[in-house]
Amino acid sequence: MNKPLVLVVEDDLPVRNLMTTTLKTRDYRYLTAKNGAEALLLASSHNPEAVFLDLGLPDMDGVDVIRNIRSWSNMPIIVISARSEDSDKIQALDAGADDYLTKPFSVEELLARLRVTMRRLTLMNGVGAETAIYENGTLKIDYSAGCAYLRGEELKLTPMEYKLLCLLARNTGKVLTHTYITQHIWGRSWENDVASLRVFMVGLRKKLEAGPDSPQYIQTHIGIGYRMLRVE
Repeated sequence: MNKPLVLVVEDDLPVRNLMTTTLKTRDYRYLTAKNGAEALLLASSHNPEAVFLDLGLPDMDGVDVIRNIRSWSNMPIIVISARSEDSDKIQALDAGADDYLTKPFSVEELLARLRVTMRRLTLMNGVGAETAIYENGTLKIDYSAGCAYLRGEELKLTPMEYKLLCLLARNTGKVLTHTYITQHIWGRSWENDVASLRVFMVGLRKKLEAGPDSPQYIQTHIGIGYRMLRVE
């Protein structure tokens, strides 16, 4: 079976060569673009399974590329950028990026992020129907029954905790920003909504995790949001 087709959008030739060589040695197929216009043309004409995207492109900001693609496709987008400020990460993730990797990066981490993103896409494509069962380690969610279980025991969740758990589960492996979560849960994103979100997350994690210092399922990205981890 052919591995996914990856679109590499990077104007720096040495970095672009590093990524394409890494993909080639692992038998991934790939396309390359040196600017945003090329990226949008190739994305729309070849429909790649994933995109590696630099933000500092010569003709447009990478965030605008993300917004354009998100207007017509849910293809996974992994940002790879030298911008390391939390505000840059939040802006890209809120625009629709699936993950954010800061330069300089290791090729092994690059491949790991790609594998996680593709697994998440496979899981999302498999859920679809409301009768689906989600399983991750010893966590199980029965969407049709509206119940969640941990190690075979039903979790006593509040309606808000259950909604948060389902949102995170349906986006396993993806960092969800505070804004994304509050907009999906409350339909808005005000400052007091983020404070409320933190309170609900504390309650959910107490019921889900063995202890606050050893998170197994929900990873906090300080100042950004939360990610549901894939548990083998």
